Amino acid sequence: MAPSAAPSSFSSTRLLLLASPHSPPTLLCLRRAGGRSLGLSRRGGSARLRVVRRAVEEDESRGQEVEEEAPEEPVAGRDLVTLAACLVGLLTGVSVVLFNLSVHEIRDVFWDSIPLRGASWLREEPIDEVWQRVIFVPVSGGVIVGGLNTLRSSIKTDSNAPVSKIRSAFRPFLKAVAASFTLGTGNSLGPEGPSVEIGSAIAKGFGNVFEWDGGKRLSLVAAGSAAGISSGFNAAVAGCFFAVESVLWPSADSSSLANSTPMVILSSVIASVVSEIGLGSDPAFTVPEYDFRSPTELPLYLLLGVFCGLVSIALSRCTSLAMEAVESLQRATGLRKAASPALGGLIVGLLALLYPEVLYWGFENVDILLESRPFTSGLSTTILVQLIGVKILATSLCRAFGLVGGYYAPSLFIGAATGMAYGKFMRFTFTGPVPLLHVPFLDVASPQAYGLVGMAATLAGVCKVPLTSVLLLFELTQDYRIVLPLLGAVGLSSWIASPQRFSKRIRIKLDSWEDKSSIPQQANNMLTQNKQATSMDAADSSPELCKIESSLCVYDANEDNIFKNLTVADAMKTKYFSVSMTTPLIEALDLMLAERQPFVMITANNTSVRGLLALENIQDFCRAAKTNRAQDEVKELLISHVCQAGKCKSWSVTPQMPLTTAEKIMDSHGVDYLPVVSEDANPQDRGPLIGFVDRECIAIARRATATKEFFSSMYEIKKEER
Repeated sequence: MAPSAAPSSFSSTRLLLLASPHSPPTLLCLRRAGGRSLGLSRRGGSARLRVVRRAVEEDESRGQEVEEEAPEEPVAGRDLVTLAACLVGLLTGVSVVLFNLSVHEIRDVFWDSIPLRGASWLREEPIDEVWQRVIFVPVSGGVIVGGLNTLRSSIKTDSNAPVSKIRSAFRPFLKAVAASFTLGTGNSLGPEGPSVEIGSAIAKGFGNVFEWDGGKRLSLVAAGSAAGISSGFNAAVAGCFFAVESVLWPSADSSSLANSTPMVILSSVIASVVSEIGLGSDPAFTVPEYDFRSPTELPLYLLLGVFCGLVSIALSRCTSLAMEAVESLQRATGLRKAASPALGGLIVGLLALLYPEVLYWGFENVDILLESRPFTSGLSTTILVQLIGVKILATSLCRAFGLVGGYYAPSLFIGAATGMAYGKFMRFTFTGPVPLLHVPFLDVASPQAYGLVGMAATLAGVCKVPLTSVLLLFELTQDYRIVLPLLGAVGLSSWIASPQRFSKRIRIKLDSWEDKSSIPQQANNMLTQNKQATSMDAADSSPELCKIESSLCVYDANEDNIFKNLTVADAMKTKYFSVSMTTPLIEALDLMLAERQPFVMITANNTSVRGLLALENIQDFCRAAKTNRAQDEVKELLISHVCQAGKCKSWSVTPQMPLTTAEKIMDSHGVDYLPVVSEDANPQDRGPLIGFVDRECIAIARRATATKEFFSSMYEIKKEER
């Protein structure tokens, strides 16, 4: 890319604006003949520019060079952020302790006088004596969660007024309460995800109070995330690595890791200490007795990693399918979102009648799978395999129906079941009383070893945190011997389940527009890193991870501060073309061709939106219809026929919705266009229609904002030069 010269007003300093493909534009000094080049600095990945000035003496023979830099951040400022990170760790530890205690209290209230040995007690009781409680307790939890979700969604945070900010502080609190009822009533999710979100919410609160943005806010959120994992699992080291993998590494700021590491460590340690004081020093689950027999077992652990990767994919895909199915059910039946969690609890209760282990019961159920508790009988290989499928189904439906919780505990449960079933099968195959295969040099370890490795491998495959998974298990077992097979299995599982291999690529048609853009290329590059972070290509599956584990999306590290206040109203277009359900398909295609628009809006009475029909959806439908219909029937097709086949997209946004939220909706549903409906729209009607927003609109709005910020920064530099 050819560099563009800076304005000539910089007479005493010759500057060059270089556009890096992965960073905001940065002002650099030109290299003078025989002179040395000067460095480049990026701070916070934002649009702030570092001024590097070279004053060249008129005496060419001396060649003296002076470099003047913007002053470094005061030490007192860094100390304040570090102190805030420590407070975040302390408050997160206390909050997570209260959260876990509330889950236990709710469980005691709803499951009164039930033995604390996991849900396996249900296998020992006659089903006609317990079926009512098993079904209606999860349902009652769903009813409460539905009401809390409705209350949380009714809190509007559109404005920046102090009252709005105060109201918004109640949203994470209500979500934590909803998670407490979800887990206390036995629904199939986990507490670690909400723990991370609690820490992140506290960190963001500190950032809002002190009005910190960029690197400071990133450091606080990383500290809060580390504190959430540390206090949730009582594993401080794993908490630190979680913050690195989920917050700091995705950050566009190359210095974020070094600057945030002390804060992350302090926050994680403080939260872990508070958790030990409040909940005890025992680890989250009981580590069973296990052994390792021979290095020749390593191929068996690698094969286990492959299976765990496939299981991780199954959980991810099942969650996506369940969410789509529930959305279709809500549209088809008019099922209110407030009632959906109760339906999810009903399904969990019915599944628990046959497989009681799917109920959330702390980590006691994991202990049952690992056979780590005394006086408990292990489950057969057949039951373990069935539990894998049932737990995947129950967890996916809980998330799809709106129950609140995380995927860490379900991932560990599924991994334990996978590893134990695999270990028992391998032990029977190679070292059973009548081995199916006799390999003299192969001595298979106990199934518990495979169960532990399977837990970490599945957690890494589902949540894409391989280092955290390895360190978590190593920290809990405190056994170095487990590291080698653990690394192999986790690495393979992460590779098998990696988004590069299995994520759906979402097409973004911006390249041709960029070539024709008249906006200066210098400002374009201020947007490059943000566009790459939100384009959702095959290398990035953040919305998929948000579906699976929302705590992995606690901070959009690549979102530049200059775009945070953009709303849909800043990017939407008000000129659109609409059709009705009774419009012939041929007429809709003619309208697209005449107006040079690749989609049409579907409305009722020319106002209320019913959906959006894109050209590619019509093409998909026609390919299927051509094989099933006669040629004359195809010509008589109506818009309603396409919509009945599920090809019409019905998601919408409102003008005051943040532009980043609209973009995430596009990414998660694989669409490029969204109708914009009035703020006063009826949730059941979703209208009236006032415009639309697409990816090109978003790109233009961001580029215009970036250009404005660029020239504002240039003006500030000019003032400093004077």
